[in-house]
Amino acid sequence: MGQQVRIMTWNVENLFDARHDSLKQDEEFLPESERQWTWGRYWHKIEDISRVVMGVGGDEPPALVALQEVENDSCMIALTQRGPLWSIHYKYVMTDSPDLRGVDVALLYRPEMFRLLGSESRRVPSEQYGLRPTRDILHAWGRLLGGDTLHVVVCHLPSRAGDSRQGKRNRQLAVNTLCQLADSLLGSVPDCRLLMMGDFNAMLRDKDLKPLLRMQGICPLTPSDKRPVSGTYRFQGNWGWIDHVFASRNLLGRVGSATLYTQPWMQRPVSDGTWYPRRTYLGTNYNGGVSDHVPVYLDIKPLSNSPEGENE
Repeated sequence: MGQQVRIMTWNVENLFDARHDSLKQDEEFLPESERQWTWGRYWHKIEDISRVVMGVGGDEPPALVALQEVENDSCMIALTQRGPLWSIHYKYVMTDSPDLRGVDVALLYRPEMFRLLGSESRRVPSEQYGLRPTRDILHAWGRLLGGDTLHVVVCHLPSRAGDSRQGKRNRQLAVNTLCQLADSLLGSVPDCRLLMMGDFNAMLRDKDLKPLLRMQGICPLTPSDKRPVSGTYRFQGNWGWIDHVFASRNLLGRVGSATLYTQPWMQRPVSDGTWYPRRTYLGTNYNGGVSDHVPVYLDIKPLSNSPEGENE
C-alpha cells in the first residue's frame, strides 16, 4: 500500500521566457515588446509559481503538478532545476504543439512517488478542418508508490475569447479528442485508473462539455455552479469553474473533491470587498501577479495493489 498523494492543476498564465522563438508568435513576451517582458519579471514569475506549488503541498510537495500555458522546455528547466523547486527534484513531460503562440501543457512529477512508464501527445485535428491549430493533449502514465498504474491526461482547450464559429468548432474537436482518448483507455486497459485535468475554458453547465459528462466511465470532481464557491477564473465580475478534474469511477472512493488554493498575495482586492486573481498583466501594464487562474488540488488515498502490466 502507498501513501496519500496530492495532485494539482493550474493555468499559470503565459509562462514565456524572454527569448524569441522564430517559429512562434511570442513577440508580445519579449523585453522590447509593449509589455516589456524582461528576464527579471520572468524569474519573479518562476519564483511565485514555485511558491504556490509548495504552498499547495504544505508539508509534502504535490506528487503531480499539471500546468497549462507553458511556452517550452526552457521554462520547465528553469522551474524544476533553477528556481526554488530545485530541491524537490521534479521531473516533467510536456507537449510540443502547433499552437501559433507556442503555449503547451506539462506535467511535473516526483519520481519517488510517481514512476513514469510513458507519455504521449494527442493532436487535436484542427488543421484538418482548416482551423487554427491548438494545444496538444498530454497523456502520461506511471506507478504510484503502492504499485498501481495511474493514467493522467492534461489539457488546455481552445479559448472562448472573441468566440466565433471556428472557435466553437475547435473546442468541439478538442473535447471529441479527449473523449476518444478516455474511451480508448477505459476500454483497453483493465481497471484503468484515470484522471483528466486542466483548463477546459468551459463550466460544467456549458454545451461544450456535454460529451464528457455523458461518458459512463468518468465523472467530474469539481463542484457545480450551484455550490457556494468562488471559482477558478473571474471575468467581468463573475466567477466560474473552468478548470476541472475528471476521474474514472473506480477512483471515486479514493479521491477527494477538487479544492481551491489561494493566498492574499495571490489576490487583487477590489472596492466591493471581493477580489480577482492577481494576474501578471492588466492589458499591457505589468501587474506583478502570478496568474489569472486559481489552482485546484485533490488528494488520492492509497490504492490497492493491482496486477496491471507495465507495458499498458
